[in-house]
This record gives sequence, C-alpha cells and structure tokens, in this order.
Amino acid sequence: MNVEENLKKLGIELPVGPAPMANYVSVQKAGSLWFFSGAGPLKDGKATVKGRLGENLTTEEGYRAAREAGTVLLASLKRELDGDWDRLEQIVKVQGFVASTDDYYEQPKVINGVSDLFAEVLGERGRHARTALGTNVLPFELPLEVEMIVKVKEEN
Repeated sequence: MNVEENLKKLGIELPVGPAPMANYVSVQKAGSLWFFSGAGPLKDGKATVKGRLGENLTTEEGYRAAREAGTVLLASLKRELDGDWDRLEQIVKVQGFVASTDDYYEQPKVINGVSDLFAEVLGERGRHARTALGTNVLPFELPLEVEMIVKVKEEN
C-alpha cells in the first residue's frame, strides 16, 4: 500500500508535524514502540476548531475535527520516519479525549474520524485498539485531543 498515493487520492496534504508547545517531546521512542503526544485540530499552533460537543459542535463537526487531528499525527509520524512509511509496522493504540457536555454520549463516533482516516491512509497497518473518552474541557478550547502508540521496524 502506497501511503503517499492514498493521501493524494484523499486530497490530504500533511502539514509539518508540530513542535511541542511546552516542556515535553512530540514522541517518546521506546525501542520499536513510539508514543506520540496528543494532537488536536491545530494549524501553526492555533486551534482550527474550538468548542465542545453537545454544546456548540455537532458529532459530524467533531468527526471532521478528529480527522484533522489525525492528519497532524500522521504528519508527526512521517517526520519521525524521515518519510519512510515502510518502517511503520502498525498503529497499535489510539486514545481520544472529547470535550463534551455531561449529556453527550457520542465520543466514539467523533473519534471514528481518526480511526477511519488511519484505515483509509494506512490500510491494515492503520487498524488499532482504541479508547474514546469524554472530558469537560481541553487546552486551547480544543474539541478533542488524540494520542497514539505505533510500532516501527527498528533501524539496523
């Protein structure tokens, strides 16, 4: 599966992977497992979507924001792989946090935006275990934040 061709077919141009916004790293590498810090729908360090699900954002808007957050994670992954998608073995785990009202229960549908994106772009390597949780607020008024763990082929 050619990742770059899939991105092109989907009309996705990956942004430059974001730099950390505080005293942490974008990815912590532990052998073949890489742990990526949370990402949201951000561009140039600013939120492209703000709000809470069930308050001022619909599930569909949240789904699109989750896809956008997924592109930020893919951009960070591409940067860390030096563009060599063949080194990616598997997206192992995705954890999504959705800023939502107390009576909103569609967090999994929102985080499907990331899961669907990863499957469309990466095929079987994009399928993963997942958690989708609700929270009352997130930094920068983001509607969601997503983190991932990936397994890569170690360099010789």
